Amino acid sequence: MSPRDRVAPDDSTRKFLRALFNAALAAADPYKAIAPAMPAAVAGRTVVVGAGKASAAMARAFEERWPGKLEGLVVTRRGHAVPCERIEIVEASHPVPDAAGQQAAQRILDLARGLGPGDQLVFLVSGGGSALLALPASGLTLEDKQAVTRALLRCGATIGEINTVRKHLSAIKGGRLAAAAAPARVVTLAISDVPGDDPAVIASGPTVPDPSTFADARAVIAKYRIEEPSAVIAHLAAAKDETPKPGDAVFAKAQYTLIASPQQALAAAADAAQAAGVTPILLSDRIEGEARDIGLMHAAIALQLSEGRLRVGTSAVELPAVLLSGGETTVTVRGQGRGGRNSEFLLSLAATLNGVPGIAAIACDTDGIDGTEDNAGAILLPDSIARAATKSVAIKTAVAENDAWGFFDALGDLVVTGPTLTNVNDFRAILVLPRPRG
Repeated sequence: MSPRDRVAPDDSTRKFLRALFNAALAAADPYKAIAPAMPAAVAGRTVVVGAGKASAAMARAFEERWPGKLEGLVVTRRGHAVPCERIEIVEASHPVPDAAGQQAAQRILDLARGLGPGDQLVFLVSGGGSALLALPASGLTLEDKQAVTRALLRCGATIGEINTVRKHLSAIKGGRLAAAAAPARVVTLAISDVPGDDPAVIASGPTVPDPSTFADARAVIAKYRIEEPSAVIAHLAAAKDETPKPGDAVFAKAQYTLIASPQQALAAAADAAQAAGVTPILLSDRIEGEARDIGLMHAAIALQLSEGRLRVGTSAVELPAVLLSGGETTVTVRGQGRGGRNSEFLLSLAATLNGVPGIAAIACDTDGIDGTEDNAGAILLPDSIARAATKSVAIKTAVAENDAWGFFDALGDLVVTGPTLTNVNDFRAILVLPRPRG
């Protein structure tokens, strides 16, 4: 039975939503994406370095296709490693950096500094790389960076804001890795996890020019009223050693290629929906904001669609249809519950829809880990609130406590994939079926 049926049973709806998510993941597979972007060989050494949740998979795909000599080091999130023969893989902590990431970042910087004009540095970067390349600027400690990272994550700062601060507390981000490698050729192959695919934001842009400034970083700290650690505040105030800017000569031999993006993943899901006879509506791949606010907005659009009042031109969109969106939401933590931004989005969506028939949804992080939990996200069905109530789990309590994980775990509707070895950020799909007549 397909989603074209007027009332799809739960299993059919779950399978359809998971199929859309799987299509999005397949479009971001590093093994497929890296092949057409392989760089040419150089007379000297080719050294591969990288950082991010997909970087180990990218490294293996790269070395399988590279015919000559190769060496290097890549750092990825714990649990996201894959075996490589010529490129060393190191695992470190995310989203709060640790000593393993610091040591790997120092070794990567040293490799870059050892290159000459006839060599090339290949940088494999994906989402999560900023936390994994934890190399504090002079005068700062790893503990300083850990403290400010925790503060930024809890206050609901956007990824762009977080990375603006990170770049100005780092010895390797914000173009500094490219500066260390000059005059060698620098080739960056990137999988984007940020709204708008800005190269300067993906992993805090270690190999690209940084348009942000110390003043921008101070403005972020002031906006969220972060006053500690004192060493961080003093470092930003001193504003010494600004990051290299657009036009700097260190980027003269730098090349950058985006090999996978959120838009490509959403487009693949849209194709899968259309093949199943469901009209895809691709809203945006760059939605940001509080997860619960984005849930409210998506609920309003879904209701408009369900009631036959969502128009394109002069015609109402026919059902069944699916709303698709991506980006990176944030969560301002107020309660003591568990969960990531995708399950938080679904919790807000559920509370707003309150069991409207014919509307179901999936929201997952494409890296397979929603926040710090063991799930990629969750699935919402029209009867989720009612089923939760039979288990003494109240939607209002879950919302107040930021306990999206607990809510969907009680229902058995968490989506658990394990590390997917890619990362193009949030994936959301809201299926709207025709309402039964009666």
